[in-house]
Amino acid sequence: MVRAAAALLAAVALGSAGAASAPAADRADASVFGGLGTWVDIYDSAVYAAPERTAQRMAARKIETVWVETANYGAAVDVVEAVRLGRLVDALRARGVRAVAWYLPGHVNPTLDRRRALAMLSFRTPNGAGFDGVALNVESTRVRNVAVRSQRAVTLARQLRRAAGDTPIAIVPFNPRGLERRPSTWPRFPWKELAAEADAFAPMVYTGGAYQGFDATYGYTTRALRLLRIHTGNPDIPIHVAGGVADRLGPDELAGFAAAVEDDGGTVGVSLYDWMTTPARAWPVLERVSP
Repeated sequence: MVRAAAALLAAVALGSAGAASAPAADRADASVFGGLGTWVDIYDSAVYAAPERTAQRMAARKIETVWVETANYGAAVDVVEAVRLGRLVDALRARGVRAVAWYLPGHVNPTLDRRRALAMLSFRTPNGAGFDGVALNVESTRVRNVAVRSQRAVTLARQLRRAAGDTPIAIVPFNPRGLERRPSTWPRFPWKELAAEADAFAPMVYTGGAYQGFDATYGYTTRALRLLRIHTGNPDIPIHVAGGVADRLGPDELAGFAAAVEDDGGTVGVSLYDWMTTPARAWPVLERVSP
């Protein structure tokens, strides 16, 4: 029934926010976003204190994809900790682990957002390597005018798509279940317009601290995945689902999240946010349900 509803929605062509309809982008290889993953943000100083050791520990956890933040809209530079980030990426690659860059735009300064998004593509490690994929985390609501916010998010995604070539692009959208519960947060979120530019979506389906127990977590995660497919109009959109926040998930909540991912059976990757807060007990659970 979900697939039927999504198929009907897929037949409806929507244009960009305030613009005419645009054709779907050619797809790059979304497999780089797959498998067991973890997340690093610019505040994880312990990661950069010993990049090679961090990479070794990640590989030992059988992580396949590391999502690493290069900057956000408030950072002082376009790529934070560039030298040690390069060492981390080289060390991950040496162990067969993929590295995906992500940037958090504020939608306030489009010129800055564009420059920092493109910096993910131009970044090179000491060994000359780039990222395996890039991602835009478009969740910022700093711009109060929703139409302007949507237009800028879509425009940035299009600019990155044009510049990326064969480099895969993921969108980290607003949590679809969260928007269903609080639609005033971002009315008319531009799902289809972003999907036209993206090779995959990586929703942050956070339940930790707010939803207690197996059933609540299972239901929330299941609903979020269903809504994402319906809103994008694509029942087969590649999804890397990120649960969390990791240290707020008890054993029952972790089991509920894992069961929802396993029963869904249609995601390409799974993770908890983030590396620094994921407890040791979570890794065997995540590995078991990793596609």
